[in-house]
Amino acid sequence: MKKLTFTIVLMITLQAAFGQMWLHHAVPDGRVDSVWNAIGLPQGYNGEGVIIGVTDWGFDYTHPVFYDTNMISYRVLRAWDQYKTSGPAPEGFTYGTEYVGPEALLTAQCDTSGDYDFAYHGTHCASIAAGAGAGTEYRGVAFGAELLFCSLNLNYVQCVIDAWRWMYDVAQQEGKRLVISMSWGVYFMDNMDGTGVLAEEIERLSNLGVVFVSSAGNNGDVNFHIAKNFTHTDTIYSRFNFPPTSGAYWGASISMTNYDNITNSPNAVNIPFAFQLLVMNSSYQVLASTPFVSTLQDTYVDSVFVIDGDTVVFNYEVVSTNPYNHAPNVRLRVKKNTHFQYAIGVTAEAGAFHAWNLAELTKAWGNWGGTFTTIPQWSNSLAGDNLYAVSTPSNIEQVITVAAHQSHYTNNAGYNIGGAIADFSSSGPGFTMSMKPTVSAPGKNVVSALSSFTSTYTGTYTKTITFNGRTYRFISLSGTSMSGPFVAGVCALILQANPYLSPAQVMDIIGQSAYQDNFTQTSGQLRFGHGKVDAHAAVILALNTVGVEHHTAPATSQYTLYPNPATGEVYVTANTESLEISCVVYDLSGRIVRRTMLQQGVTRLDLTDLKPGCYILRMDDNRQVVTKKLIVQ
Repeated sequence: MKKLTFTIVLMITLQAAFGQMWLHHAVPDGRVDSVWNAIGLPQGYNGEGVIIGVTDWGFDYTHPVFYDTNMISYRVLRAWDQYKTSGPAPEGFTYGTEYVGPEALLTAQCDTSGDYDFAYHGTHCASIAAGAGAGTEYRGVAFGAELLFCSLNLNYVQCVIDAWRWMYDVAQQEGKRLVISMSWGVYFMDNMDGTGVLAEEIERLSNLGVVFVSSAGNNGDVNFHIAKNFTHTDTIYSRFNFPPTSGAYWGASISMTNYDNITNSPNAVNIPFAFQLLVMNSSYQVLASTPFVSTLQDTYVDSVFVIDGDTVVFNYEVVSTNPYNHAPNVRLRVKKNTHFQYAIGVTAEAGAFHAWNLAELTKAWGNWGGTFTTIPQWSNSLAGDNLYAVSTPSNIEQVITVAAHQSHYTNNAGYNIGGAIADFSSSGPGFTMSMKPTVSAPGKNVVSALSSFTSTYTGTYTKTITFNGRTYRFISLSGTSMSGPFVAGVCALILQANPYLSPAQVMDIIGQSAYQDNFTQTSGQLRFGHGKVDAHAAVILALNTVGVEHHTAPATSQYTLYPNPATGEVYVTANTESLEISCVVYDLSGRIVRRTMLQQGVTRLDLTDLKPGCYILRMDDNRQVVTKKLIVQ
């Protein structure tokens, strides 16, 4: 690893790797400090040996939080800037620029200006997941993990898939488990029921051992969704408002679909519907409208209304039958013009109809919602709600989906502060049987690193330090963008404790170990999922869960069992440098039937009290966990 000299302008005492520094109040809220400090654990865990891949924008490769706690060893393995055209591209790909190793990354300094200029979001999120704090109290969850950065071009679905595949390839080369953190979400990629080409790829990579974590979204305080359960031929209307202006704003994007509500399955039969766009004056008199457009055939229309010399620009695309769920999909886009009121009309004979009102930008994408409201004196008009708000990729079954709450703590005056769900945190339910969101984590006013190269941040700074003659800052941000990488870091702690867990097991552990309080009971599962993430309980559960999937080959310690199958006794040979090796024997139901200690070399285990059957031996030598299957005859 490259070693660089450094100076810090603050009076900060650098503590040991498992010292009492944490990312403001978030770390104790998620019980992460107990994991660092080995409370009731065989050792402290910091994510070492695990890779966290961050798909985002605005990476500062030089930020000192991406070194170790002593600010010596650099922990970013590679970065892929999909926007930069200078090359070279990663092996197997034909676009973007890959930086491999400390020298290339530190020379490049940061990713290039893409759809979001020189941004800062990625640096902040990556530092929450795995930043080492740079001598400040703002240390990330898995500060011992290594990192991969991909500056993601979300204009193309293939770029997203390529980013995941690239990260998986690197992790395989390194022989380490991979957690992919995604603090973004879109409502027009894949389907809102969690099916589609991205869902297929996530399922494939999950089966290969990749753990996916995604932010739930920030539309929990926006009534941007409408739903109608059609049981007979009926027509409904809803007025839509343009989402708040931000960025290179164009107008509103209305996504619509209709599911089979007879079998209650999105993968059943095609249930068509028809829609229309209406333009009204301030008294809600209709000035112009399209005819009802059926979803029985694929259609694309680009058109305008000219009303008293004023122009309303709109277009719509109809996909009659989505290949992944057989449902019809519509995307209606209307350019912002505040001289009028706007509404959609929908008619159908059957089906569970859903629509979402999202921002449309002139470039890139928008994922914040605008409201649906009733039309005064129209009896068949619907108001919006904040339900079914989890978008792609968070709505995919194999993804750990993270809501946001404010960290709960006691201030200097002894008052309890925080703990409630963040108003903006997107609400469930999901369309599948899996709970969406999965869990909640701190995501309100979370302090983390700011890219020193940003051209877009104009807010205040929480702390400033100097490293290698350059100024670096820390800022407070709110969003599920912050809570997602927090849980990605927790997943890295889990995989360090037990690297043989499958992604499904990691998700189950996150959900089963989540804790409840007055806030989770008040807001319920639609907002909190299983509850608030508890890293300490999760690691304990991971240590007591048999992981039988060997996603990476053991790098050092080797264990052999002889004879196997065995009768009465088995000899365990341990080729390891550790003097203390714990051995736990489980039956296939997960019940512990024996605890013992092994020694270097050969240890005899008496099996006379065990019934014939299959058992799992789990060896932990404080360096890695190895599981072996044993047949007792």
